Amino acid sequence: MLERLFKLKEHGTDVRTEVIAGITTFMTMAYILFVNPDILSATGMPFGAVMTATALSAGITTILAGLMANYPYALASGMGLNAFFAFVVAAEAGWEKALGVVFLSGVIFLILAVTGAINVLDAAMPQTLKRAVGVGIGLFITLIGLINAGIIQGDPATLITRGNFADKGTALALIGLLITAVLVAKGVKGSILLGILITTVIGIPMGVTQISGSIIGKPASLAPIALKMDIKGALSLGFMTIFSFWFVDVFDTVGTLMGTASRAGMLDENGQLPKIKQMMTVDAIGTCLGAALGTSTVTTYVESSAGIAEGGRTGLTAVVVGVLFLVSLIFAPLAGMIPSQATAPALIIVGVLMMGSVQYIDWFDFSEAFPAFITIVMMPFAYSISDGISAGFISYVAVKLLAGKAKEIHWLVYILAAISVIHLVPGLF
Repeated sequence: MLERLFKLKEHGTDVRTEVIAGITTFMTMAYILFVNPDILSATGMPFGAVMTATALSAGITTILAGLMANYPYALASGMGLNAFFAFVVAAEAGWEKALGVVFLSGVIFLILAVTGAINVLDAAMPQTLKRAVGVGIGLFITLIGLINAGIIQGDPATLITRGNFADKGTALALIGLLITAVLVAKGVKGSILLGILITTVIGIPMGVTQISGSIIGKPASLAPIALKMDIKGALSLGFMTIFSFWFVDVFDTVGTLMGTASRAGMLDENGQLPKIKQMMTVDAIGTCLGAALGTSTVTTYVESSAGIAEGGRTGLTAVVVGVLFLVSLIFAPLAGMIPSQATAPALIIVGVLMMGSVQYIDWFDFSEAFPAFITIVMMPFAYSISDGISAGFISYVAVKLLAGKAKEIHWLVYILAAISVIHLVPGLF
């Protein structure tokens, strides 16, 4: 049945590989079960209810992605978008209207995905930017890993600086990074997952991994937040608020899909991702479902690259992730035992693996190299995948036009560059 559903042999994989990949992806993104409720509870939303909504929306949408598109991508409430939801929109208008905005942005996204307009977007995106996005995402998740590990920390004088390596958590992350790197170098199957598990165990005597008294618990009720989105109120907030959520969701998703697919060799001969329409449709459905359940924008997770790096190539990986999210509803305390210092090394290692696409960028054609470079550096430095893509579109059009190479620009890229300007400079118009 699994072979018939997911065509494992055709994709050069097997059940064991897909299951390991799914567990790996889940473990690298399980933090969202606790981080998302923590952020959204600042709006007055009940922590427990948001945790239930987070797990349900992630589980259902990820399983749907595996079945509809047969890709190893996982989805959950997006970081960055949840902060925008909580500290900007909800802070000004209330969380009910903020949920309404998320729902409307999902509806717009869904219409574009179902009609196939997303396929046109995929075809129009320059190959240089697609490759640069993969590298940029690699640096972005590496930065996340370094911060979660405590290897890099904020500094008022230099913005960032080296962390305290004498700290127990940081020391554990460094040990885990070395262990995982050696496992990957030796070609050990399931090396990233093994690295997470071994590091978690080592963290017990170090006092970093916390063992709770119970490993199961009853999920909190959704009643306080489910179906509470205020759509009419959301419309009163204006087009740009809804557009901002839509824009970030779409381009974060496109960037994640293209970047990870490029690394995994899933792009076709034209540099396009087959079934991108299905993936974008699932992403849009997830956003609408998440808003209905009571959480912020659900989007495709860059941490999916951890499972892909473990060999995940089909929707079975996604189904495993989705099932684990649903199971986490009662095993949330167990998932919470895995410290961020144990998953951080996995993100850093995946960042290394995603750097390979940089070799396919034409660094000798400056009209290609410059927008690629801007795309790559803006993602980690601006701490935003969508900002990096926006900067890439703008610089691509500007340099190509001024260099007399306008014929190389697809007409849709002009529109995307204009939208990017609005995104980066919202008060300009």
